[in-house]
Amino acid sequence: MVALPQQHVDPRTVHAARRAAYMAAIGPNAVAMVRSLPERLRNGDAHYPFRQHSDVLYLTGFVEPETTVILRPGAETDRVVMFVRPRDLELETWNGRRAGLEGARERYGADAAYPASELATRLPDLIANCDELHYALGLDDETDHVVTAALARLRRMEKRGQRPPRAVVDPRAALHELRLHKAPDELLALRKAAAISCDAHVAAMGIGRPGTFEYELEAIINYTFRSRGGAGPGYGTIAGAGENATILHYVENRCAIAEGDLVLVDAGCEYRDYTADITRTWPASGTFTAPQRKVYELVLAVQKSAIELVKPGVTIDELHQHCIRGLTEGMIALGLLAGTVSERIDDASYKKFYMHGTSHWLGLDVHDVGAYTRDGKARPLAPGMVITVEPGLYIAVDAPDVPDELRGIGIRIEDDILVTENGYENLTLACPKEVADLEAACRTH
Repeated sequence: MVALPQQHVDPRTVHAARRAAYMAAIGPNAVAMVRSLPERLRNGDAHYPFRQHSDVLYLTGFVEPETTVILRPGAETDRVVMFVRPRDLELETWNGRRAGLEGARERYGADAAYPASELATRLPDLIANCDELHYALGLDDETDHVVTAALARLRRMEKRGQRPPRAVVDPRAALHELRLHKAPDELLALRKAAAISCDAHVAAMGIGRPGTFEYELEAIINYTFRSRGGAGPGYGTIAGAGENATILHYVENRCAIAEGDLVLVDAGCEYRDYTADITRTWPASGTFTAPQRKVYELVLAVQKSAIELVKPGVTIDELHQHCIRGLTEGMIALGLLAGTVSERIDDASYKKFYMHGTSHWLGLDVHDVGAYTRDGKARPLAPGMVITVEPGLYIAVDAPDVPDELRGIGIRIEDDILVTENGYENLTLACPKEVADLEAACRTH
């Protein structure tokens, strides 16, 4: 188990600083609006567990549904306005406590708070006469209707001194740029999420003998997440044995592990709203077969060399091209492809076995926000960004024209990498990935 030092950070101070930075970024002539996504029915009258929209979490830490946050940098009063569910003792008896209007003001930084039901009637006054409304159209039809109705009302009232915003601006222009660059409090949460996730992967390796079911791996992983103080998985846990490992987003997790199987586990804990994202592939029987080891060592070498390239100024596209070249060279050596490396890259035939990107942003969301390009070009990495590095090879059991000994082998290796001033920090270094370390971890059962 990895122990981390505890550090107290007042969330009210953190969220206030984030709001201040966002309001400074959009300027006094803009208004920003972020809102919860609606609760969704699972079946009958049972809902899926609610998870707050990450933009709302980032700015307030408020976790309840039906929440809207409006920021008005240029206002003399009520610069932070929240619409929330009011207190209701009867409903709270059934569904849990609410912060209410008082809690939104006293604990979550609102200058003014109103019942969620009043958003439609109050919104026109709150956004009137600004130049820009920063709001993400297209996420929720109901909220889009509220916003467009407010704009229509303001157009009708323009002769009376109230006009609509001149433009509706995607929040990626400012808010998601702030989220892309992780502050110390965010990195503290990510490091803890990574530490818990490493322990969960090792626990899965320890029980993943032949005859164990994939869902048992999922169970011990998710148990470790919760027992260590995490909120649970930050995304659906993938536990694929044998040919199931060749399915990128395999989440059924229902098959038994067979003798000689490789097991691919992609799982990350969410801790204080931030998620890790780790993938490891290991031999259930405790030892790689010779063909499995050849493929594994290829992917591992490419992954490690790509991580070594991470530093400010490098682009995610450069990391991906590095992995494409290294994996394509290996595919030709393994007999998966024929011809030259340049030919197979040019005709993209490598995608038969490596079909996904190498990296994505990581943070409040497993595929976190932030633009990947600027002015049509891949953006350079900068200190404070956190990315994954996750090359893989997936050789379907029925893939044509491949060596029989390689059929059904799926391997992905993924680490979470913080870009630092001079290079990188591997947040998930504690999770075994060297051949000897994996075989030792699997032999503990």
